[in-house]
Amino acid sequence: MRRSFIRYPLVFIAPAFVIYLVFFIVPNIAGMYYSFTDLSTYSDKVTFIGFDNFARLIREGFLVTAIRNTFIYAVCVTVFVNILGMSLALLLNEAPVLGNVYRTAFFTPYVIAPLIVGYLFTAIYQPEVGILNRALRSVGMGALAADWLNDPQIALFSIIMTELWRSSGFAMVIYLAGLKTIPRDLLDQASVDGAGYMTRFRRITFPLLAPSFTVTVLLMLINSLKVFETVLVLTNGGPGWVTEVFNTFIYRNFARGNWGYATSASLTLSIVIAVVAVVFLRLLRRREVEV
Repeated sequence: MRRSFIRYPLVFIAPAFVIYLVFFIVPNIAGMYYSFTDLSTYSDKVTFIGFDNFARLIREGFLVTAIRNTFIYAVCVTVFVNILGMSLALLLNEAPVLGNVYRTAFFTPYVIAPLIVGYLFTAIYQPEVGILNRALRSVGMGALAADWLNDPQIALFSIIMTELWRSSGFAMVIYLAGLKTIPRDLLDQASVDGAGYMTRFRRITFPLLAPSFTVTVLLMLINSLKVFETVLVLTNGGPGWVTEVFNTFIYRNFARGNWGYATSASLTLSIVIAVVAVVFLRLLRRREVEV
């Protein structure tokens, strides 16, 4: 009887575990091995070459550019998505009547696939007939119209703005959930005691939003470091290499048949994300304890 009791849940777990093993664990272990080989379309046999792929990653300037762009993108998106998301949450929390309507409107972009968002903003940013430039010209601000995706000075900025539009609603929902857990009596008492809005926010609201802040920062940071589809559709890493990010660099080398080299870059990205996530999780958790 006891043996049947133990075996019964395993029957349900086994199919999911087998799928996870076949499609996730085994490919990842194989990928780790192939990152130390010269696997490519140009070699007849696979040879173990140790850390040569990783040394090549360090030597090549293209990866340095990709890393710089990835971190610029990740920092900007994480900071401004949190600012916009928290601002929207604070506004909607004070307007419960229209809250559901606006909440849906702001959150909807996040459920749209990044590829579709990329194609949508390709049309918006089109220099001649795009909505953005036409709107600027119609209000007498034609001097601000630009070739948003082909100008090296602003191409990365355009991609960042696209992601802000897509992800701010997601951060808003998390912060709204956090705001609902703050006792209203606590804020009302502070107001009676003469505390203004900014004082209540600084002393009460923001400290009590620490768990929501931790979750949002980590999710945005990790997702931003993994950015791929939006950049691929909007600029494909161009013009030149000014918007090349880690995943477009990996994709480009896979497409060229440099599979071992691309796999080593993918492993490097995984390690970078893991290290950044652990460091920020420790820092943010420490802040939660302090407040």
